[in-house]
Amino acid sequence: MSSFRIVPSGFELDGRPLRVLSGALHYFRVLPQQWPHRLRMVRALGLNCVETYVPWNLHEPRPGRYDFTGTADLDAFLTASAEAGLYAIVRPSPYICAEWENGGLPWWLLADRELRLRVSDPAYLAHVERWYDQLLPHLAAHQITRGGNVLMLQLENEYGSYGSDTAYLDRLRTMMRERAIDVPLFTSDGPEDTFLTGGTLPGVTATVNFGSHPEDAFAELARFRPDNPPMCMEFWCGWFDHWGEKRALRDPADATDTLRRILASGASVNIYMAHGGTSFGTWAGANRGGPSHDGPYQPTVTSYDYDAPIDERGAPTPKFWAFREVLTEFAEPGAPPEPEPLPPLLPPSRVELTDSVQLFDLLDSIATPAVRSPAPPSFEDLGLAHGLALYEAHVPGPRTEYPLALEGLADRAHVYLDGEPLAVLERDEEDELPQIAVGTPGARLELLVESMGRVNYGPRLGDRKGVAAVRHGQQYVHGWTVRTVPLGGPLPDLPWGASAASTAAAGQRPGPVFHRAALDVAEPGDGFLALPGGTKGYVWVNGFCLGRYWDRGPQRTLYLPWPLLHTGRNEIVVLELDGLRDRFVEIRDEPDLG
Repeated sequence: MSSFRIVPSGFELDGRPLRVLSGALHYFRVLPQQWPHRLRMVRALGLNCVETYVPWNLHEPRPGRYDFTGTADLDAFLTASAEAGLYAIVRPSPYICAEWENGGLPWWLLADRELRLRVSDPAYLAHVERWYDQLLPHLAAHQITRGGNVLMLQLENEYGSYGSDTAYLDRLRTMMRERAIDVPLFTSDGPEDTFLTGGTLPGVTATVNFGSHPEDAFAELARFRPDNPPMCMEFWCGWFDHWGEKRALRDPADATDTLRRILASGASVNIYMAHGGTSFGTWAGANRGGPSHDGPYQPTVTSYDYDAPIDERGAPTPKFWAFREVLTEFAEPGAPPEPEPLPPLLPPSRVELTDSVQLFDLLDSIATPAVRSPAPPSFEDLGLAHGLALYEAHVPGPRTEYPLALEGLADRAHVYLDGEPLAVLERDEEDELPQIAVGTPGARLELLVESMGRVNYGPRLGDRKGVAAVRHGQQYVHGWTVRTVPLGGPLPDLPWGASAASTAAAGQRPGPVFHRAALDVAEPGDGFLALPGGTKGYVWVNGFCLGRYWDRGPQRTLYLPWPLLHTGRNEIVVLELDGLRDRFVEIRDEPDLG
């Protein structure tokens, strides 16, 4: 058994100084079969430690239903990290940000409109306690004090950017200590006075997060916490991307210079991200723009490549080699291992989408039973994590023209009147509907609402999905029937034999369409999947959801990992929401992230 201590000068392992050289790698953004390779790449970068968050919503998708298998097998990941020769830093705070859906908080918490997130609200803390009863025994077994490799755990994540309820932080500390966590705890915040005064707790080590100006950041940390060692818990060496915005890139020379200055100051560091991976399915989060994070809605793309030194596929980049050179100067003597070769890429190909079936033809088989409500219920009220909800109501008539307005749209809606498409609306643009008249005996109004990621950072955390209300003129439309189609998880069986009838009906009932293609593979390998004729939708490969695509970019290809494929015929399914321009997909041998 070992002991790990935090002292003003740094860190000590069994009484000897240890400089923590860590890199972030999220187990939940990498397929388990690829964990060993990615962890060995972290070691080859010159690091001695790996850091990961723990997303509560992945492990407890429904209240009281826990999952620690497959991609959620945290024990297996920590074991693999030890086998790769790495210590581990784990960040199991209820909230993680991480550009992850709802910042890691389960969507079902939002069904209770009285519950308050990230404060000492007894109802919220009761959920956290039950979650920690499940989670913390897994982590306790991997602590370095019990022969494992976990050095320290995070108490809460950038709490100073959100609140100042130190009673909440203290309660989290007590929960961890009561559940056999005996390694050091820490907080991480931006190096500013508001963050360091609101987000820290006496007796818990404070660390700072930044992307540049390390001297100023460590000086600010020392001003508030003179007895804490200098550590950058998140050195932002790249950045993430939003749909419809330009790709964020950072020059390797600039990032390497900042890393050198961090290490030259004697500090420890966690490179965020060493390897970003992919937000598969519907796990990508969202932000709100503006200086107060209260502006326009900004959904995050599927890729979490992050312009990291190890790219989305696991390959070294120019930033990898530049970082490795610097890290080798400051690490313990001995060269790091060489990077391992990657499996071969799939040969480029074009695959025709040969089968189609309309979503509206499948509602009786894949949608949940209808729910009736006087006002439109939210996704959370309906028990829907992510996907599509078809809201239907009757607008009385006859009446003359009035504007039709949606309130609280989150996040996108196809609007139909008597089965005919009227408009496609998006959040922040939800009032752009034409005036409509209604004849006798009235009209059938339908809204097919799609959710994107829930906000993961800032004051608008707790982002409910759906539509809050609909007005015709000043009058609210009441009497709604709603059916939902969950998306992001495994694909249900689809009746492809109905494709001919669906195609014939397409002109009568426009709407989203599932398309299918067969990909023949001689040997599984990585690839990058593109839909040059696609507008917006989702892709599944052998039933696994790769994620969302959208023609507004910047991301133009989805990473296709080799473990999803098998030798022979493989199934690709596309759900196109707005209409394909060309009926094929492409397998490419390089990514296009903008």
